[in-house]
Amino acid sequence: MSLDLTAVARFMTAHARLLDRLRFDALTGDAEPRAVLDALNGYRNPDGGYGRGLEPDLRAVESQPAAAFHAFEVLAELPGDIAAPDARTLADWLTTVTCEDGGLPFALPVADPAACAPFWVDVDPDVSSLQITAIVATHAHRVPALAGHPWLDRATRYCLREIDALGEAPHALVLSFAVRLLDQMGETDRIRKLGAFLPADGLVPVAGGLPDETLHPLDFAPLPGRPARELFAQTVIDADLDRLAAGRQDDGGWVTDFASYSPAAALDWRGYTTVAAVGLLRANGRA
Repeated sequence: MSLDLTAVARFMTAHARLLDRLRFDALTGDAEPRAVLDALNGYRNPDGGYGRGLEPDLRAVESQPAAAFHAFEVLAELPGDIAAPDARTLADWLTTVTCEDGGLPFALPVADPAACAPFWVDVDPDVSSLQITAIVATHAHRVPALAGHPWLDRATRYCLREIDALGEAPHALVLSFAVRLLDQMGETDRIRKLGAFLPADGLVPVAGGLPDETLHPLDFAPLPGRPARELFAQTVIDADLDRLAAGRQDDGGWVTDFASYSPAAALDWRGYTTVAAVGLLRANGRA
């Protein structure tokens, strides 16, 4: 199945926020990296962190660990010399909000919870979260300028300790983000350990989500040639790539299977999800 990038581009023009429009343009060869950086830094705060809805369901002004995940994801897509200064500044900010054990809190306090998902607001900011620390660290490890940064080293050690201590299957998102961190680091043995918590088809329901909200094999092993791919048969990966490609809607974009907490967030997630889908299909030779 060929991917109609013209239809996708029209969807992005009509529905997506500027940041994801520029990310899509960069992915398809039609945007300057510094324009992407400028759009990202519209979400940046004076403290060096990011907020202001960069995480679509956390629209509060304050800098947040979840926004750091999205920021590192974008910075990892940019040339190293362009990404390096802002990536280091963000890692420095994360140092200031890291818990004593080296982990990041799931979220920090917000002054105005308007349009924020309750799970971002109703949390203890003094308790570390493997879920959020693992996904932030995953994308930080993709930024060459952060190699050896004290915050990243400390956060990684926290994640590895927590992963080693797992005695039963964690929440689906924790499992996904832990596997992805290990995959980024090439931690083959630890990946095999977590693989024991995965069914052969790679379908893991998301507890607390919508009735049909489910993680798929590509949520655990998105890239070819990586250690996490050994968790699944090639036929399982091929079928999941078929599912992803078939998920493009008539308007040219993809949809999510999870709830959004504001009209703006619903649109933001569609643009973000569409960029992710195109990037993943391209990385797997499907676009």
